[in-house]
Amino acid sequence: MIGLGTLAAGGIAALAWALQPAIAPIKTTTHNAQLVSQGQRIVALGDCMVCHSSATGLPYAGGLPLRTPFGTIYSTNITPDPETGIGAWSLEAFRRAVRHGISRDGHLLYPAFPYIHYTRMTDQDIEAAYAYLMSRTPVRYTPPTNELLLPLRFRPSLAFWNLLYLHPGEEPAAAVATDSDRQIARGRYLVDSLGHCASCHTELNPIGGESKTLLGGGSVDGWEAPALTTLVGAKVPWTAKQLENYLRTGLSAEHGAAKGPMRAVTERLSEVPREDVQAIASYIMSVQLPHPAPLQPAIPSQLHTTEGATLFAAACASCHSASAPMSTTGKRPSLALSHSVVGDNPANLIQTMLGGAPWVTQSAVYMPPFADVLTDEQIVSIAQYVRVDIGKRPPWPELSSKVAQARKEIHP
Repeated sequence: MIGLGTLAAGGIAALAWALQPAIAPIKTTTHNAQLVSQGQRIVALGDCMVCHSSATGLPYAGGLPLRTPFGTIYSTNITPDPETGIGAWSLEAFRRAVRHGISRDGHLLYPAFPYIHYTRMTDQDIEAAYAYLMSRTPVRYTPPTNELLLPLRFRPSLAFWNLLYLHPGEEPAAAVATDSDRQIARGRYLVDSLGHCASCHTELNPIGGESKTLLGGGSVDGWEAPALTTLVGAKVPWTAKQLENYLRTGLSAEHGAAKGPMRAVTERLSEVPREDVQAIASYIMSVQLPHPAPLQPAIPSQLHTTEGATLFAAACASCHSASAPMSTTGKRPSLALSHSVVGDNPANLIQTMLGGAPWVTQSAVYMPPFADVLTDEQIVSIAQYVRVDIGKRPPWPELSSKVAQARKEIHP
């Protein structure tokens, strides 16, 4: 049992964490061009623009709704506007936010901002990120008010969460003996700190803390974030080179295309030096777990796929059939290799069919949305056809309710 002394000490520590002073505002700040350039690389590796830009707003101005089990949190404005952004923040205030999750005025930040990972950043990288963000054009914009459960609107309560999950300070560099070790160590740093990959690819417990099964798979905004430790157990085992290409381009000819939240991540990684992405891929491939026996093919069942085959031929085959130009000359991967099709969770296939994959200049991947074209029943029929006849896997159970729920929550 936890003693009264331990509880009292924890309460005092939480109180001290919750009662933080404001840091005085600054008027102006200047930085040399080299530091700003380095900061652009750091901010891209940290995916800052991904979360701090809404679909209709300007980059870094905030307003993106981050849906959590506790309500919706809107990302903040991190442009150097002095009133609605971070223009009045000193480097000291910025570093405190990154390392301790505390805003300039002293209030505690919600852990949707992944400070439990950013705290491991080096001082040099924090200063570079600060320099780049402060060099941006100020945008005067105040994001919507958070829509959270009543108890969580009381920010000092976050101090108890921080006692459990925040371990402030950068990690000391590990000793390395070879170039390969050095690359893996660099990749670990990028994955654990800047990339904060565990924020999505790790299951969260009931109070929003990451489980001990790091990178073992999670979910974000209705999408599955698959385990990163079982890539060698895929239908076609991943290699470091394939993973590098996927992370840099959003497409792997052997596995599929990045969609949903991951697509935005690959867009940012396309902007950083290749050696950074190589390091990330090397580290992830170094933490692979022994994989289970290969999936056994399922016997296609016409009970599930007759209508689906007809609908697939009408709506999907022009791009996704084996003889389609996109497959033969575009070298797009077969649906039979996609984790969205052969995995246990149908979430990503449902989300892709409903919302499509929007066209962006950084990627040649595009798929139109079908939410307004196909009914839930038709989505189910096509998905089961793709799953059984193309993926050679058993039908997904309870697919109808999962499609209906996805449409209700994400594509109303």
